[in-house]
Amino acid sequence: MRTLLLPLLAIGACFVPTLLSAQKINTTITGKITDPQQHPVSAATVALTKGDQTVKLAISENDGSYRVTGLFDPGAYTLTVTIVGMQKAERTVSVDPAKKEILLPVIVLEPQSRALKEVAVAAKKNYIEQKIDRTVVNADVLISNAGTSALEVLEKAPGVMVDANGAISLKGAKGVAIYIDDKPSYLSGIDLQNYLRSLPASLISQLEIMSNPPARYDAAGNGGIINIKTIKRTTRGFNMGINLGTRVARYTLFNESMDLNYRINKVNLFANLAYGTRNSYNDINIFRRYKNEDGSTKGILDQQSFLHRMGYGFKAVAGADYYVSSNTTIGVRFDGLLRLPKEDKTSNGTIFDQHGAPDSAIISGNQESGRFRNGGINLNFRHEFRKDGPTLDANADYLNYDVRGNQHFGNRVYVKDQFYAADSLTGVTPTTINIFTANINYSHPLKGNWNLATGAKYSATNTSNAASYFNIVGAQSYPDFDKTNHFLYKESIKAAYINANKEFGRLAVQVGLRLENTEVHGHQLGNEQKRDSSFARNYTNLFPTLFLLYKLDSLEHHQMKFNFGRRIDRPYYQDMNPFISPFDKYTYYVGNPYLQPSFSSRFELSYIFRNWLTISAGYTKAKDEVNETIEITDNKYYSKPGNIGETTLLNLGIDASGSPYSWLSLQASGQLNFVHAVSDFYTGKLDTRSNYVHVQGLAQFKLKKDWQLQLDGYYQSKLTSAQFVIAGRGRVNLGVAKKLSQAATIKLSVNDVFFTNISKGAINNLHLADASFRTLSDSRAVQLALSIRLGKKIEGQKSERTTSADSEQNRVKY
Repeated sequence: MRTLLLPLLAIGACFVPTLLSAQKINTTITGKITDPQQHPVSAATVALTKGDQTVKLAISENDGSYRVTGLFDPGAYTLTVTIVGMQKAERTVSVDPAKKEILLPVIVLEPQSRALKEVAVAAKKNYIEQKIDRTVVNADVLISNAGTSALEVLEKAPGVMVDANGAISLKGAKGVAIYIDDKPSYLSGIDLQNYLRSLPASLISQLEIMSNPPARYDAAGNGGIINIKTIKRTTRGFNMGINLGTRVARYTLFNESMDLNYRINKVNLFANLAYGTRNSYNDINIFRRYKNEDGSTKGILDQQSFLHRMGYGFKAVAGADYYVSSNTTIGVRFDGLLRLPKEDKTSNGTIFDQHGAPDSAIISGNQESGRFRNGGINLNFRHEFRKDGPTLDANADYLNYDVRGNQHFGNRVYVKDQFYAADSLTGVTPTTINIFTANINYSHPLKGNWNLATGAKYSATNTSNAASYFNIVGAQSYPDFDKTNHFLYKESIKAAYINANKEFGRLAVQVGLRLENTEVHGHQLGNEQKRDSSFARNYTNLFPTLFLLYKLDSLEHHQMKFNFGRRIDRPYYQDMNPFISPFDKYTYYVGNPYLQPSFSSRFELSYIFRNWLTISAGYTKAKDEVNETIEITDNKYYSKPGNIGETTLLNLGIDASGSPYSWLSLQASGQLNFVHAVSDFYTGKLDTRSNYVHVQGLAQFKLKKDWQLQLDGYYQSKLTSAQFVIAGRGRVNLGVAKKLSQAATIKLSVNDVFFTNISKGAINNLHLADASFRTLSDSRAVQLALSIRLGKKIEGQKSERTTSADSEQNRVKY
């Protein structure tokens, strides 16, 4: 505790200068902005200036109101209002020590007569925006995102890394929870990767990156939360967006999407529809050297596998909001997803003797097909008791997942080039998951500009995972009881939180505390050869959060930001199923019913200069972090999740973005990570250290006649993660866009131009064995996308929808 207090006291000393601002006046300037028809104007920029210096900026709300608050010197100021398509308006404001609140007359903006082309630069969005508790990435700014998927959008986000197995880390920290419109994704690993590949980038507007999410969010996710926000229309009447995309690599796939919105009077209807095909590959080489006790070679297995993933899928979201009054809204939302995946895998494995001479070979042909079906319904309610007053919102969600897989594994064995034997295995793996969640949140502004928020949540999860495997001998099939199993799992989480925030002039403070109680029951049913088993756990934990933002000067050119949070990672449901699942004849996946939840604490301190440069330092300590572990037994390769005792991460980062010229935009980020992991391992003590860098950058050029050119890419150096040593890799992307009209844009891009995004590395801490791997995929591809926007833009739109289904959805693995 003493070591924790010392850095906090040192950081607190940075904020003492705010107490020295007594000569300034704490003043609030409010007003409203309308058009000539008295319709409110939202998203207008309100700038308060004195002389040639900007003192404060604000944005008008949906009802046209704005609020400028801060510490100001007495005297005359100029308030300027601007928005694309309308003329600039200016008003003189006199700050008087006798007035704490200044209400200005309504400002009426006249239509702008200039062509849209002349004012387009003023409406340009920054790629990255910094907020007190999150970083916002405007994903639709990047040309190279057009025609791609959500996974590739994530790979290009600053500080985000995606490994070859689909695991996502943020600033070097693992265990990132992925949300889609504040709803969890339900998947992990390769299955999460496949799902994100099926979500078109054309539906994504923003990424909200939170390394330390506030207390309102579930505490799950040691690496934080990345919330993928899809496009929301901001128009009344009927409007529609259509996106057509194709991706050509070794194979060709398609991603099409459409978003619809219709608002009239008190009713708002909305829908998102998407169709995508799956057509990708992995070319995998795994080399294994088995050793004698003295370290000499006992034998070698060199395995070459080719996976061709195919299929198609549909995604649909539809719902309605009803505005009972200006203060009350009720809504309903339906989500549906259907994926029909298929996978063909061929594998050639050659076994060499201790002298390197070929001894035998196994040729495998494996086929998998299945169905992934999900349906969900959300009911939501929101009420504002008065303008700028208390608010109450509530959500209830029910979600169902129905998954079925069919597998066939066939092997032919050759000895000295002569056929020796053949065997085959079939499997059926049905899974059902039912999740119910409900939450309620209440916020209340207090005197002295304090805002208090509190809420509670309950979630219940019920899963059933079955597997029936049969060995085929001739025309007969026999149950394989070593692999056949049925695992039942139930979990309930009860949570409550309180959060408070306030601005003390230049200092903004947000503090929160979340309480979560978790109760789990697992039951592995037995069969003729395996006994049944069960386990139960119940644990309660507290998760504090703290955010500080201090403006070193009144113009907000220099800011300091600090955050702290405690997080938890609960094991994926299927990871606790102890039975064996085959990948091929040499490779098996085994669950671990003894997995414990992982806890982490993270501190981060940042300096922000003029909102275009951010320098940060982070420190994370994780206990019992869950990682993939590899064990070789009887020459077979078993992948098993395990708790790594203690992991320490130190992260140094820099993010910069800006437009030095009207035709050029630049963005760059870099991360330097130091990782130290210590754990008891099946081969003895595991103690690994790794220093590695991850850099990203992009340059966007605005050319004549509405052409745009973009160059972007990333590089990650060699890193060590528990048993795995991952070689450095990177890629360069090139894109060009042409605005065909006010309603249509076409984009062409080439990802991984030099085909350098190759995953390869080695596996250490194996018992009497060495192993290495190399994976080629279709990262080099050409994308062509056409976007069409239809509808007239005026003010008014549905509010952001949130649901109560949170992190428990990130922990489903198929």
